[in-house]
Amino acid sequence: MPRLLRPLLALALTGCAGKDGVAATRAADAKSLQPAAASAAASAPASAPASGPTSPADSASALLAKADAGRILGNPAANVWLIIISDFQCPFCKRWHDETWEVIRKEYVETGKIRVAYVNLPLEMHRNAWPAAHAAMCAAVQGKFWPVQDAIMRSQDAWSGLTDAHPAFEQLAKAAGADVDQLRACVQSSAMRPIIQGDIDRANNAGAQSTPTFFVGGKPVVGAQPPAVFREALDAALAAKPAGK
Repeated sequence: MPRLLRPLLALALTGCAGKDGVAATRAADAKSLQPAAASAAASAPASAPASGPTSPADSASALLAKADAGRILGNPAANVWLIIISDFQCPFCKRWHDETWEVIRKEYVETGKIRVAYVNLPLEMHRNAWPAAHAAMCAAVQGKFWPVQDAIMRSQDAWSGLTDAHPAFEQLAKAAGADVDQLRACVQSSAMRPIIQGDIDRANNAGAQSTPTFFVGGKPVVGAQPPAVFREALDAALAAKPAGK
């Protein structure tokens, strides 16, 4: 096999290619991909009293801030980030979710070793990727992003071919504990469009042109790699950034 074809074949086996058909990731500062809510400035108590009447723009900003915080998972004191750049309709993203994500969640997230953030990269080839991302981010406003994204990924085969997948996403969100009326109003207002577009821009700036793409401590891991690949990358990042350092 010609050497130049091998990277393309590897990508075809592990990821959904974007518009350029290749993955051109590069090492990235994790802060460039972290949700804004990860910053200290975004950690003010949600129960802080309002100083006065809020404008529609203030309300929209508050929704986006809640959604941004809602797609972060793990120990706030952890020094290592796993950034997941994913497309809900990509079959390779589903493969990674089904085969690897639960292992990483149990071994590294639930044990407090790392923090995780989900970054949306809905590819143009997937007509229901944007609606799925919008539903998941609207669920994030309610603190239900992670159970809803689990439900959407697990049931990908059932909704990926639908002409209108919104009712399916509503049912999945309801089963995951989200308020459907609130979620529907959020989706119909396109409230999460700015945050999803911002995700796309940041992912593209980091060189992510296929899904799934990951950054572990700022270093890329491309494709639906098995748990062993992520253990190696995470352990190396943890060794380089020990807790408290």
